[in-house]
Amino acid sequence: MFHFRRNTSRITVDQARSRTNGEEPAAVLMDVREQAEWNAGHAPEAVHVPLTRLLARGGPPPEAEGKALVVICRSGHRSQQAAQLLNEHGAHAVDVEGGMNAWADAGHPVVDARGNSGRIA
Repeated sequence: MFHFRRNTSRITVDQARSRTNGEEPAAVLMDVREQAEWNAGHAPEAVHVPLTRLLARGGPPPEAEGKALVVICRSGHRSQQAAQLLNEHGAHAVDVEGGMNAWADAGHPVVDARGNSGRIA
């Protein structure tokens, strides 16, 4: 059973964007929301790994192994859980304060599953 403790580093959406954007990003943006939330709207550069999948797997997915991770969800609660779990399994993960709600509020891009303008569900 996974027990949640609030001891994971948090960063702002602007810090998350700067770490995960560009030709050679310093980190991978990992979105841990469920499929319907992802389909409605996500950051274009994000990798989708639902929290339920992380909990079942117990560690980073293959696409994120060996990379710094910036973890995001809708509001910041699930991303804290995911970042802590990832750190406990040897990853270097931080979570994004305010999640995708704050991301969209800051004017950062959000696309839907088809690549069109998305919304946070």
